[in-house]
Amino acid sequence: MNRRSPTALIADDEPLLRDSLARMLRQAWPELEVVAMARNGREAVEQFEALAPAVCFLDVHMPGMSGVEAARCIGRRAELVFVTAFDNYALQAFEQGVLDYLVKPVESARLDATVARIRERLLASNTTSDNVALIEQLAARLRTGQSNPLRWIRASVGTTVRLIAVDEIDYLRSDGKYTRVAWRNPVDKCNDALIRMPLREILDQLDPAQFIQIHRAVVVNLRAVSHVVRADNETASLHLRGRDEVLPVSRSYLHLFKQM
Repeated sequence: MNRRSPTALIADDEPLLRDSLARMLRQAWPELEVVAMARNGREAVEQFEALAPAVCFLDVHMPGMSGVEAARCIGRRAELVFVTAFDNYALQAFEQGVLDYLVKPVESARLDATVARIRERLLASNTTSDNVALIEQLAARLRTGQSNPLRWIRASVGTTVRLIAVDEIDYLRSDGKYTRVAWRNPVDKCNDALIRMPLREILDQLDPAQFIQIHRAVVVNLRAVSHVVRADNETASLHLRGRDEVLPVSRSYLHLFKQM
C-alpha cells in the first residue's frame, strides 16, 4: 500500500452520484487518487483485483452483485466505506466503529469525518480493519430480509433534506430507478419526494404487516387506506384518507383485500 499516494474505487449504479462523490473526495482528500469507477458490485470486484485500491466506496444497493457482496470478496484487502440511501443499515454494525458509511445525499461534514478515520488507519499500519465478520452479518441480512423493518428514510425535497418517518408514508410509487414517496405529518400538508432506490428494494425493508404491494408499481400503507372499490374486470381502485389520489389495485393483488 502506497501511503503517499492512496488510491480509491467508487462503485455506484448512478453515474451522477459517482461523479459527485469523486468531486467531493478531491476537496476532502486531495492526495487520494480515484483510479476506478464501477457500475455494480461485479465490476467493483473486477477493478479491485486489477488495481488494488486502498479504499473502496461501495453503494449498498446495486443491480446484480450488491456493494455488501462485493465487500465480502474484497475482505480485509482495502478500507471499505458503504454508501446507502437509508440509515437503517448504519444503526447496528456500522455504528460499532469498524465499518464506515455515508448516507445519500453525501454531506461534506460526514465525508470529512470518514476521511479522517480512514487516513488515520492507513497511517497506523499496513493492515486494514478486521471487518469480515460484520460484512458477513450484513450480507446475511440482505439475503434473508431479516433486518429490522425500515423506520424512517432520508429524501431530498428541493434543496432540503427531509427525514420521513415510515409511519407517515401513505404510499410509494415506482418511478424507474427512483421511488416517489407520498407522506404527511400533523404539521405539513401532503408531500411527496423522490428517493434514489427502486421500489422493489424498499419493499424488502418495510414491515409486511403495515405495507403491502397493490400493483407492480405501487405499495401502500394499510393505515392510510380509506376504502377499496372493486371493478368488473377483477381489478379495483384504492382510496386514501385525506388524499384525492386513487391508486390502482391490479388483479394479482386483489385477493389481499378479499382476505382482509
